[in-house]
Amino acid sequence: MRHLDRQRGPQAAQNHPFHLTLLWGGILLAVLLLAAGAAAAAPASGKLADAQANYQRERAICLSGQSNQDRATCLKEAGAALQDARSGRLYEVDRSDYQRNALQRCQEQASQQDKDDCVKRVRNGDVSGSVAAGGVLREYKEIIPAPAPVNSPPQQ
Repeated sequence: MRHLDRQRGPQAAQNHPFHLTLLWGGILLAVLLLAAGAAAAAPASGKLADAQANYQRERAICLSGQSNQDRATCLKEAGAALQDARSGRLYEVDRSDYQRNALQRCQEQASQQDKDDCVKRVRNGDVSGSVAAGGVLREYKEIIPAPAPVNSPPQQ
């Protein structure tokens, strides 16, 4: 390289450090990109392993008859979930999504009082039941004192 610089003249020798800086900058950028790609691939492979382990658990439940579905449907759903995980379509649901959806359903109530009661059940209600048992029940108890008696003049 030095031989070529001498032949091109003094201007080429001055540009040489700049080209060298660009070369090292490009190499450093490539190394950083490769490291970032490897770091991103590690969690993805962990998620895939989790998905495969989850599939094996679900499949065992299907085959043992402990599912609330018939065997064919259960196996089909377990396989579909694994396929979705492999293609990146299966995602974790944020718990706040459930509450947001429940509060949105409250807006469908007929009266404002029913809407308000629904919001109280979603935010502060006791939860019982399960999806497998047929549904989740939310109950909210509010103690409302009786109105004070109106003092009326004694009857004569």
